Amino acid sequence: MKFRFNNIIFKILVVLALGIVGVTLWYTNNLANKFKQEEKKKVALWAKATKILSNINDVNDDIGFVFEVVNNNTTVPVIQVNEEGEIIAHRNIKNSTSDIVLKEEIELMKRRYPPIEIELIDGKKEYIYYKDSKLLQNLKYFPVLMLSIIGAFMVIVYFAFSNARIAQQNKVWTGMAKETAHQIGTPLSSLMGWVEYLKENTKNQAITQEIEKDINRLSVIAARFSKIGSLPKMEYVNVIPILAESIRYMKQRASSKVFFELISEENVINTKINKDLFEWVIENMIKNSIDAISEKGKVIITVKENDKNIFIDIIDNGKGVLKSFFYKIFEPGFTSKKRGWGLGLSLVKRIVEDYHQGRVNLIKSSPYHETVFRIVLKK
Repeated sequence: MKFRFNNIIFKILVVLALGIVGVTLWYTNNLANKFKQEEKKKVALWAKATKILSNINDVNDDIGFVFEVVNNNTTVPVIQVNEEGEIIAHRNIKNSTSDIVLKEEIELMKRRYPPIEIELIDGKKEYIYYKDSKLLQNLKYFPVLMLSIIGAFMVIVYFAFSNARIAQQNKVWTGMAKETAHQIGTPLSSLMGWVEYLKENTKNQAITQEIEKDINRLSVIAARFSKIGSLPKMEYVNVIPILAESIRYMKQRASSKVFFELISEENVINTKINKDLFEWVIENMIKNSIDAISEKGKVIITVKENDKNIFIDIIDNGKGVLKSFFYKIFEPGFTSKKRGWGLGLSLVKRIVEDYHQGRVNLIKSSPYHETVFRIVLKK
């Protein structure tokens, strides 16, 4: 319940972040458009002042004010040319000593804004080209900066949330596993003593042997649970016999209508694993396949290798998995069964990825045709 609540909180944070980004983009874009209009007015005013300066004989104009208008443009890059395209004046252009640079700037300005035309007293025309000031250009990049900051914040929040969730899961897994091993161990020790007594005092040794098998099985289960939460001992072994034994064990407990097969390119494929935990993984995967088969079906395990990895595919022709569940089936508590805790595949993922540094994925699923789970281990 708490896990779902945390998921809701995270989704709310994402929506809020996207809302902030949207509002920021809208506001900045609106502000940039206003700046753009103001700069256009400034250039138009500069053009008008230039026209007035061309007719200095007009005493009705305030020449001092006109000069002030022209000189006060310290931000907007402008270039003034005559009808022949010759550069007459320019302001706020970097490296303006070179005519090549100025002509390149004119070409850039042409692509952004149409020039402002000035009609002089003598009938000639001049043109003023301009582009956005550095202030306006920086304002346009402001949303990107804000988006980057919010994105970085969300990434940090996500990893913090993810690490907290994983830590919480680890604590639950470890506590549950240790407690389970402890609870099984206490009656198990007593049962072992009773088996030894039965061996000496019971004539029907067949029953005693079966009980002993079940006790040995419980010992294996207790050992598996005890390894969760601690660093298991890894050994370099051949996985083929382990897979064969897991199939044999599960076959005895499955319907006779389910066909089992192990297909391997080689008889010996070695890798570093913990035998007890790896057997647990394979048994869980096979049990998952058996549960997916209604009545009659097949479970096939194929093993392949390359220079770096070992690929173990668990294939069945059961009811399959919906595509929308491909990434959910490994989450703790998720199950499509009427009965079950939804811990089997989650346990598989934890053992394969955390303890064996491998990968486990659902490759494909076609209902009642072929569902393929793949385990990848390093050689």
